[in-house]
Amino acid sequence: MIVRLSFLHKKYSTLTIWPFIFVKENFYKKDKILINHEKIHLRQQVELLWAPFFLWYITEFIIKLIIYKNWNLAYKSISFEREAYKNEENKEYLQDRKFWSFWKYLYNTNRN
Repeated sequence: MIVRLSFLHKKYSTLTIWPFIFVKENFYKKDKILINHEKIHLRQQVELLWAPFFLWYITEFIIKLIIYKNWNLAYKSISFEREAYKNEENKEYLQDRKFWSFWKYLYNTNRN
């Protein structure tokens, strides 16, 4: 379910918390690539369950922030984000995606 949440932080256009995709502006609802990216996060959250997903996400972000000392690079290096960015343009990705596919993005050192 996609819901408009206008008070999202100015840096963010979306926030996904299962079962919702929150968008800052209504026009984001029509962005198929962005919505596919967020649907990948929904699947990740279902696989890990809500609380473990966010605990893992935040822990991985903090570790990457310590390593890279750069907020954006740390964010883009999170395994969940790497999987979503790599596959956001593939509209069939979720149909073919294997369980816990984000795992291969955790240890793969190239950031794609």
